[in-house]
Amino acid sequence: MDTLENLRSKTEGAKDLKSVVSAMKAMAGSNIVQYETAVSSLADYYYTIALGIVAYFKAEGIEGISEKAVSEKNSEDAICAIVFGSDQGLVAQFNDAMANFVTTSLKALPGKKELWVVGERVALLLSDEGFASAKLYPVPNDINAVTPLVTEILSQSQIKQQQHEGTRFYIFHNKPNAVSGYTPVMQRFLPLDEKWKENVEKTEWPSKLLPQIAGTPKPTLIALINGYLFTSLFKACVESLASENASRLEAMQRADKNISDLLDDLNTKYHRLRQSSIDEELFDVVSGFEALKKDSTKD
Repeated sequence: MDTLENLRSKTEGAKDLKSVVSAMKAMAGSNIVQYETAVSSLADYYYTIALGIVAYFKAEGIEGISEKAVSEKNSEDAICAIVFGSDQGLVAQFNDAMANFVTTSLKALPGKKELWVVGERVALLLSDEGFASAKLYPVPNDINAVTPLVTEILSQSQIKQQQHEGTRFYIFHNKPNAVSGYTPVMQRFLPLDEKWKENVEKTEWPSKLLPQIAGTPKPTLIALINGYLFTSLFKACVESLASENASRLEAMQRADKNISDLLDDLNTKYHRLRQSSIDEELFDVVSGFEALKKDSTKD
């Protein structure tokens, strides 16, 4: 049975926990701002890269891109999935949703799969589904740590594609929704194909003047493609980080409400029990007084 001391101890513990939750809410909110700002900045950078690629296609008269057919022999090692998750907990269903999405998507694709995973927790969930991680990267702890991670993944992906030309790369990450929450998404990363060209060409050239290439065409195209690939990976990573912190913020908001409800309940119980104790003490005083009064009357 609860006592006043027990209720007081529970209340102090709940207040301490509420302070921790409030600090985590503030941290998650601050992180969301920097990641959303980075995503917004990337939109302008991607637009510039897309315009450069469109200019190259127009200047060189490129009509289509042919993708090398993957032989049946090489199709056994044709898929490499780059998955963005989290290293930390308190993110609700963030990692579970991603693991389920990756599992369903990869099972629908033929061939042998290889996973490069960013985030230990999602890697463990994927391992439970039978997908071992060939490479495991730590999740960046701030925006400045994203570039080294993206550079490393991009370098390794280009090396692997040179060694195994038939390998297809896909990026899996959680993308923030316009209002709230997030959605798991998948995008083809490498090799670049006709569908990719069509998507890029949806970017309209902003002038009636025909574009021209300054310098040698091939190095220009390589620089533009590298910029596009870097932006795609960077954007996926930052959107995943924004989604992670949004999920953590929602979890902390629910925890904060639950703790507030608990504190209200504890305070109600405490005051009720305290009032009951006071009533009992008053009853004892009154009873004692009545007893003394009766004794004095008899005398």
